[in-house]
Amino acid sequence: MGEDRYFLETEGLGEASVGARRTRMASRGRILVVDDEANARTALSEILHEEGYTTETAADGFKALKKIGDFDPEVVLTDLKMPGLDGIGLVEKGKLASPGTVFVVMTAFGTIESAVEAVKQGAENYLTKPLDTKMLVLVTERAMEKARLQRENLRLRQILKERNAIGHIVAQDPRTLEVLRLVDQVAPSRASVLITGESGTGKELIAEAIHRGSPRSRAPFVRLNCAALVESLLESELFGHEKGAFTGAVSRREGRFKQADGGTLFLDEVSEIPVSTQVKLLRFLQERTFERVGGNETLKVDVRIIAASNRDLRKQVAEGRFREDLYYRLNVVSIEIPPLRARRGDIPLLAAFFLRRYAQENGKRLEGFSDEALAALMTYPWPGNVRELENAIERAAVLATGDRVELAHLPTTVVPEERRDEMPRVPGASIADLERYAILRTLESCGGSTSRAATILGISARKIQYKLHEYQGTVPSPPSSGLSHEEE
Repeated sequence: MGEDRYFLETEGLGEASVGARRTRMASRGRILVVDDEANARTALSEILHEEGYTTETAADGFKALKKIGDFDPEVVLTDLKMPGLDGIGLVEKGKLASPGTVFVVMTAFGTIESAVEAVKQGAENYLTKPLDTKMLVLVTERAMEKARLQRENLRLRQILKERNAIGHIVAQDPRTLEVLRLVDQVAPSRASVLITGESGTGKELIAEAIHRGSPRSRAPFVRLNCAALVESLLESELFGHEKGAFTGAVSRREGRFKQADGGTLFLDEVSEIPVSTQVKLLRFLQERTFERVGGNETLKVDVRIIAASNRDLRKQVAEGRFREDLYYRLNVVSIEIPPLRARRGDIPLLAAFFLRRYAQENGKRLEGFSDEALAALMTYPWPGNVRELENAIERAAVLATGDRVELAHLPTTVVPEERRDEMPRVPGASIADLERYAILRTLESCGGSTSRAATILGISARKIQYKLHEYQGTVPSPPSSGLSHEEE
């Protein structure tokens, strides 16, 4: 098939449009074009290059596999019918060699069944020849978005694997990594552990990590929030009770100590345990025995205690509100979790982790954060620590309309004070105000590219250009070195 039959003529691909695309300097991604016809792959490569992509070509499937290893393309556009290794074979072998690469197959109209088979084997999409350039651009952009998401997921999993043997904790800041090193050291022992830190720092995750890394990992990990129960109910929850021990005790009930036999009992907010119950807890730590409430039978269990508190227990000991002997029994090993503001190196990775989770839950494809949004996340003090960060990212994932989280999607408390006046108040702002803010901020995040902003906002580039003329003289020009007013 010759070059003249490879593409359909499409509206809007005049010299002005091509010239505008050629002015783009930064690559939008790497694409490998695979076709056994030289004219066809050259034409396709040139079109994609004009769209801003860096391209390489290969004449068959086997040469393409080598190029995948050397060039590391985000997207591979491959012909379906080729001698030797065909398109389906390339998809199968290529995905094994490069899990982060997205494949799109091209086929003549009469062999769509084969293209559908290629999709079943792992191709993201297919295009029919002769290619419609607008459809090519659209499918390529979507494939590139999918590739970036896949690669970000792979990157995060690799970071977790390399930097953190405890797979359910996201960390890269040196202070957090030091906490995890201590967790690795203490986990195999039988020692009681006291975890301290502000609310929302992840004390329960650290406790669970200790349990998972211990010889008790196959036994239960039982949790109890000591601040959530009044004294009488707390004793029953810890030690269990006999039938008739108090009003409402209609049958015997096993407590958390019995439930955790052979495993770990995590006592959260241990500072809230009343003094009378502290005596019974101390006895267990000394003798490993206890009695149910209202009972005389002495029970013995094998339970490791991990306690946590957001209060200063040493101060409570000095004030007579916490037994000193119990404090030392619990505090055989102490682990202090620094607040999020003291380990800012964790913020980008945590934010990406939560964004991936909540984007998936809300059925969205979000690539990441704008520079402004990420800067706001990094500078905000996070008094609620990781829990507050997670809530902020969940909110942003719900509100985001494009492929990235922008400053306007974050809670107003997180936005720098000097930028808050720029944001429309909802409720209170008009539709025109919201539209103007969305257009200008999206253009800013896209470096002034009207075509990319149009794609994100779901409107035409011409409408954006019209609105920019309308805003002249009423609002400052969007910050950048100049806008690229590409034609659609």
